[in-house]
Amino acid sequence: MPAPLKTALIYDFDGTLARGNMQEVTFIPSVGMGIGDFWGEADRLTREADGDNILMYMQLMLQRARENAAPITRTLLREHGEDVKLFDGLKTDLTGPGWFDRINAFGARYNLDIEHYIISAGLEEMIEGCPIRDAFHHVFASKFAYDRDGVAIWPAVGVNYTTKTQYLFRINKGVLNHWDHERINRFIPDDARPVPFERMIFLGDGDTDVPTMKMMHTKGGFSIAVYDPRNSERDQQKIYSLISEDRVNFVAAADYREGSPLDLIVKGLVGRIAVNAGTMPAED
Repeated sequence: MPAPLKTALIYDFDGTLARGNMQEVTFIPSVGMGIGDFWGEADRLTREADGDNILMYMQLMLQRARENAAPITRTLLREHGEDVKLFDGLKTDLTGPGWFDRINAFGARYNLDIEHYIISAGLEEMIEGCPIRDAFHHVFASKFAYDRDGVAIWPAVGVNYTTKTQYLFRINKGVLNHWDHERINRFIPDDARPVPFERMIFLGDGDTDVPTMKMMHTKGGFSIAVYDPRNSERDQQKIYSLISEDRVNFVAAADYREGSPLDLIVKGLVGRIAVNAGTMPAED
């Protein structure tokens, strides 16, 4: 049997794998701010500086931590990441295997090696602490630089809604870092790239993922917009409009349990990838 074909499932994090924003669960309360106040102040600072909203919220985190004499460390951020509220079905529990084990096994039936990636404007350090981190081949996310004492001093990487698109090419070409611009810009024939776009599925929620979804859609991959099933009908209608605007292929609730609409959609797309790649067994 030929070697399994690498196939990438790529996820946003906040609102896609977990409810809300990761900073809201325990970090923002720990520096004495309300959630609305924190994001309102971050927006004000961004406009005042004519800056990037991701870098400015990270700078505000550092500022508030200093003011509260509670310096940010990598360990502290990982601990905050332990408390994120994941959507149903992602983790293995008493009801059975979690999402990643199930999808990996499903892909293996069709000789597809499923790799899971995250591209997120959230913090890599918090994602490192979340219970599902080991399921991911690589995480591209915002992160801090640290001094010799391990204290965060500056935003090292800010992943915003447009820079997210570059990471599709990094996965496509196998350049799994933020810094190597020479390799990412080097010409590589399509058939020599580790993960062609045609074997990618992107899952994201809402406005910040639209450029990534659209690029995936136009490059021959697949995109799925997900929403928190507890959200209002108005929020859901906003997501549904992405289909009518030809920005995504599918819309589904962020329910990762076996047999859910999202589960069926992703398995259907994995099957389509197998058919297109010629790895679908004859009996299927």
